[in-house]
Amino acid sequence: QLQLVESGGGLVQPGGSLRLSCTASGFTLDDYAIGWFRQAPGKEREGVSCINGRRGSTNYADSVKGRFTISRDNAKNTVYLQMNSLKPEDTAVYYCAAGTPFVQAMCVMGDEYDYWGQGTQVTVSS
Repeated sequence: QLQLVESGGGLVQPGGSLRLSCTASGFTLDDYAIGWFRQAPGKEREGVSCINGRRGSTNYADSVKGRFTISRDNAKNTVYLQMNSLKPEDTAVYYCAAGTPFVQAMCVMGDEYDYWGQGTQVTVSS
């Protein structure tokens, strides 16, 4: 059974850092495009970042460029989202998702993802 499990969320002060993990079971992560998404209360889901299959090419939302970094550890079958310089507006439930790798080099954070984790809460507050 294909499963994704997120972890690493929590409460952090503005300017702080967190690293989220997305660990897969039942499939090999680098055979898929992996996306990170977030949803704040009362807001639509927003794509944050993605990494595209074995190419490993990455993409970021403008709102997180320069602050967040997506990476993958194939040995651990885990994708990470390193989040630095966190802001209160980064507060949301963060989800990882898996989908068919994109034919083009750059992945996108849209509706192309088929498998989703349960989410992890990130709260940025003083």
